[in-house]
Amino acid sequence: MKKFLKVLLVFAVAFVGGFAGSYAYGQYAGKQEAAVTTAESESANQPVSYVVKESSDLKSAIKKAYGTVVEIQVKSTSTNVFYGESSSIGLGSGVIVSEDGYIITNNHVVQNSNEITVKTQDGTEYSAELIGTDVKTDLAVIKIEASGLEYAKLADSDKVEIGDDAIVIGNPLGEGISVSNGIISAKDRQVTVRKQTMYLLQTNAAVNEGNSGGGLFDINGDLIGIVNAKSASNILTGSVEGLGYAIPSNTVQKIAKELVENGYVKDRATMGVMLSDLEQSTSEFEKGVYVTGVVEGSAAEKAGLQMYDRIVEFDGTAVSTYTEINRLILKYEVGDTVTLKIVREGKEITATLKLQEATNLN
Repeated sequence: MKKFLKVLLVFAVAFVGGFAGSYAYGQYAGKQEAAVTTAESESANQPVSYVVKESSDLKSAIKKAYGTVVEIQVKSTSTNVFYGESSSIGLGSGVIVSEDGYIITNNHVVQNSNEITVKTQDGTEYSAELIGTDVKTDLAVIKIEASGLEYAKLADSDKVEIGDDAIVIGNPLGEGISVSNGIISAKDRQVTVRKQTMYLLQTNAAVNEGNSGGGLFDINGDLIGIVNAKSASNILTGSVEGLGYAIPSNTVQKIAKELVENGYVKDRATMGVMLSDLEQSTSEFEKGVYVTGVVEGSAAEKAGLQMYDRIVEFDGTAVSTYTEINRLILKYEVGDTVTLKIVREGKEITATLKLQEATNLN
């Protein structure tokens, strides 16, 4: 049986450099300036002297934000209904948002976690508790038992403008916390990340695997986003650079509050199932979107949905992927009734269910 092919946005490196002619090139880095002066001379070969002015604003912002970002290591177990259970160790980043140890990261960093370890800037390692996760916004909150921690101040992401300075701080490739910088390239960019449609900030600051859950900061050192993705290389278009994405801080603040208070985001409709895409047909299953788990007591269980049911229609609209169902269900509210057409053992069946409030099993 062939494995599922998962579509993910992955991470790459953005780099710019070079110079031309007799003019010195000064790499733009926040407000860093390179002043070039040429001495008066009778000779065309007179050497050029360089006077470089460091950007105090950029350095101050980095100094303020740097200590708020942590390394995260996750030991996790996942189960594929077709291929069984597997274990893995993942690395990511997080941002401390309170002096007593609340940390925001990505859902995909900590999902299926059995053990979460956080390492702060002073080298101290802590065991972290998972407080809550949200699949749809790819956010999670974890907590360590500590006090007096440096923490990030959340800025108003609605006030961010294209061209503003942007600083990315995270744990790229698991090699420790580092910094890259650039600008805000776009706002409200519609991106599908791990089958969820999101509206994100775009930056050209370098983002790599391991930066997930790290911070996107402004020139004041305040948090304007949580990094969660970068466009992947494409076999047709080649390498993709300078397309990093972050969840805006206003979204982060709203979702984090719900996760701390409830462990999940309230008033969001769900069927109460876990779904997986099979992107290639096998000898036993046709490609499509399948039920791979049914939550006990959920609307789906009451409607009789079962493992391996293939959903082919959602309330009158043909579907073949989880992303399509996810986009449709966002239009509905808790208490709405929907009709599904499913295929079970080669037979088409109709099921009607009443949408319930979502928990962390979105």
